Amino acid sequence: MRILILGGTWFLGRAVAQEALTRGWQVTTFNRGRSGPDLPGVETIRGDRTDAADLARLAKAGPWDAVVDTSSAALAPRSVLAGAHALESVAGRYIYVSTVNTYRGWPSEPLTEESELLDGPPDADADYGRQPKDWDGPDWHYGRQKAGAERAVWEAFGTDRVAVLRPGVILGPGEYVGRLPWWLRRAERGGAILAPGEATKTIQPVDVRDVAIFALDQARASDGGAYNVTAPIGRETMGGFLDSCLQVTGRRGHLVWAPDDLLVEHGVKQWTELPLWRTHPGVWNIASEQAQAAGLVCRPLAETVEATWAWLHQGGIPVQHPRWNEHGIAEEKEATILAAVRSRRASAFEG
Repeated sequence: MRILILGGTWFLGRAVAQEALTRGWQVTTFNRGRSGPDLPGVETIRGDRTDAADLARLAKAGPWDAVVDTSSAALAPRSVLAGAHALESVAGRYIYVSTVNTYRGWPSEPLTEESELLDGPPDADADYGRQPKDWDGPDWHYGRQKAGAERAVWEAFGTDRVAVLRPGVILGPGEYVGRLPWWLRRAERGGAILAPGEATKTIQPVDVRDVAIFALDQARASDGGAYNVTAPIGRETMGGFLDSCLQVTGRRGHLVWAPDDLLVEHGVKQWTELPLWRTHPGVWNIASEQAQAAGLVCRPLAETVEATWAWLHQGGIPVQHPRWNEHGIAEEKEATILAAVRSRRASAFEG
């Protein structure tokens, strides 16, 4: 197999490149060279996806059996469309990594691949879907952009030659967002650790290596489709996840569970201050049976935690990204809420 990876130097793109090399495939990466070094053994083409001349130069280096697009998060649909058109004649298939944010109902309701997608034309610019500053409804800008990008790839390649992957939360070695690394560092610090919601709350993160494997399996497939790429509903819990963080860091601390209403009362920012915590009913209710039927296998979350801790403990440094600084609760705020939990428990006991 000869494969082109758009991106290929960090997190998912790097995991795809590593898996493809492990399979003995010929790997070409196309990127600007700003986010990290390419893996040894890949053919590297430097260029900008928004530059028509660079896209034309890239196309001349083909053909490839498949393109795996891991680097379009910040690209407008029209840029994805231009790139897909440039590659259509020199690539057999297009594997596009999208997101569950493309669904109108996320995170408020359960989702399947048949759930309604947000509007987003394939030729939209970067401003499409932005809301005015005084808007107090859902922020669908990112989801509309990604939905438009999905349509752009389908327009260029046709439905039979495209596989769209819609992950929820991706964790694992190399993570740049900072969700799992924050929890690991917090567990390492020890003491009383504020745990959000209920220990039995189910969650669905997927390991970056499993997404990479599934993406490459789709590169070899003979038909197209759209797939939610998450761990099975109900298999993993927040309690199990946090216990794994304690386990790999030496069990220096203990978990103190705070109910949702108390966290909301104290203004804890959902999704970021206590990463992976969110009260919306659909956030961890994403059906992924179609992907599992197509070959997706999700390793236990405890293995993801262990591998990520090993990466961090051995000096792993994520690509710098502004989202990293969004995650984690301040020690003072955590202490205040822990005191509130103790107070509530004492009141309940006295009552």
